[in-house]
Amino acid sequence: MKKGIIIYQSKYGATQKYVQWLQRTTGFPCVKTRDAALNDVLQYDTIVLCGGIYASGIAGLSFLKKNINRLKGKEIAIFCVGASPYDESVFENIKVHNLTGNLKGIPLFYGRGAWDESKMTFLDRTLCKMLQRSVAKKDPDTYEPWMKALMSAVGQSCDWTDEKYLLPLLDYLRIKS
Repeated sequence: MKKGIIIYQSKYGATQKYVQWLQRTTGFPCVKTRDAALNDVLQYDTIVLCGGIYASGIAGLSFLKKNINRLKGKEIAIFCVGASPYDESVFENIKVHNLTGNLKGIPLFYGRGAWDESKMTFLDRTLCKMLQRSVAKKDPDTYEPWMKALMSAVGQSCDWTDEKYLLPLLDYLRIKS
């Protein structure tokens, strides 16, 4: 059995939900990125970082960026969580934006998250409303998938999390649920 750890950062709970499912399936312990001590993480062969996507960045990725040279030889994978439905071109842009330098080539996986404006911080809610106003000016027939998802979520509480999104990651880790 692999000796692995899950490091995560969850702002509104969707990522944490995936982490709990992943922990149950793998038996790996989990720790929040802010509490992760490098010397403890170095004891594991496999490291899975989980984080939400905010403004194209993956939450918690700074832990890997800061420590990647010390983590050489470890099996590393990243599971990111976003509110939009999966879109190959958007996912590729997330990879290009986040997996630079020594992070290039780390396997990246995606799971759809949740949307609940009532749980958002004032700043996040304000930014989302500004984005919604901007998208609303466009012709709905020209919306990209993320735009359709954003506009359909206005005023809604939506939870799209599903354990099925973990299957490609589990397959990569060679762990069957």
